[in-house]
Amino acid sequence: MSQQDQYVLGYRTEEQKRLQQQAAQLAPESSWLFDQVGSLEGCRVVEIGCGPHGCLDELSRRVGKSGSVTGVERSSDAVMLARQMIASQGLHNVEVREVDARSTGLPRGGFDFVTARLVLVNIPRPHEVVMEAVALARPGGLVAFHEADWISHFCDPPSEAWTSIVDLFVDYSARNGIDPFIGRKVPRLLREAGVTDVQINPIVHIYPPGHERRSILLDFAENLTQRVVSDGMIQADELGEIKTRLAQDLADPRRLVVSHLFFQVWGRKPS
Repeated sequence: MSQQDQYVLGYRTEEQKRLQQQAAQLAPESSWLFDQVGSLEGCRVVEIGCGPHGCLDELSRRVGKSGSVTGVERSSDAVMLARQMIASQGLHNVEVREVDARSTGLPRGGFDFVTARLVLVNIPRPHEVVMEAVALARPGGLVAFHEADWISHFCDPPSEAWTSIVDLFVDYSARNGIDPFIGRKVPRLLREAGVTDVQINPIVHIYPPGHERRSILLDFAENLTQRVVSDGMIQADELGEIKTRLAQDLADPRRLVVSHLFFQVWGRKPS
């Protein structure tokens, strides 16, 4: 896998653990989104970029014994962890395939519902994933994305360390064809792919002291460290000092930390 074509946050063991925790953290929001598309009982469903957990268990419950869920993931480590989770929970109607989200090899028009969560914001050429998702949906089927936009991710009082990490992340993303502000563009991408009746739900959070996601920017910095240093974007000791200052700033209970702006976007493929 080339560096220019990988998930921007990498595939470290720590990132797989973070994604497993994220599945529980975002479960209520995903459940709300699935409520909007209606009953999935007996449906054939695909989750693109499911990672080590994703929404597979929630989708399994919703499709029931007569339905099926297929997870799509390109990381072999994530696929292994997802399959372990499926086995441990006895999700007999779920399978995970190790394939690229842009070219899944799954049957065109073969699924009632296709969904992805926080995939487009982390990869190059996101429009190709949107096109693949729409291609997989049957005529009259539904497509839904839950995506992030970095526009609202900030803290107050301002932190120089925070700003340095954000600037580094945005610069690294731009160099690798990744758009941290893709969230706002998802409705347009779906419409351009032919999806109709596009609906949008914006979400933003406050991460108070003790919140599991308060340090998410620091987690991202850890994931990027080896690559930005290897690319010569920053020296290792300088980045280490910035991360230390950021951890200190986030530990200040008086500092307001605001999440990314999330967009839940869904619509129907024309019959």
